[in-house]
Amino acid sequence: MITYTNKRKITPHELAQLFRESGIHRPVNDLPRLKTMLENADILWTAWDNDKLVGVARALTDFSYACYLSDLAVAKVYQKQGIGHTLIEKLHLQLGPDVSLVLLAAASALEYYPKVDFERIDNAFLRRRRPF
Repeated sequence: MITYTNKRKITPHELAQLFRESGIHRPVNDLPRLKTMLENADILWTAWDNDKLVGVARALTDFSYACYLSDLAVAKVYQKQGIGHTLIEKLHLQLGPDVSLVLLAAASALEYYPKVDFERIDNAFLRRRRPF
């Protein structure tokens, strides 16, 4: 049984391992950077199979107008079980109906987000970070 919480802290090592297992492109070999990512997140929802971290939703927000869903990752062997959708719903419920939830999707996930009630938009702009 998968359990969900926004109360449990995770380590940079746990996050790196989950990112590896999910296939998401993140700086998994830069543990200090992952530590900073965790410390500066406003919201962190996690999914657990007993003591194994199997999913994460990490977000930055003002809790009033907008929220950026920076990471949504589910270990590949746990995908297609509704874990990502549940993490998004937990995050959205915490934010409430007055906060927009936005994200940048990897090309491999472009078909996923409309299935979990995200609207595709074409009026966004991006300044890319340097590659890692």
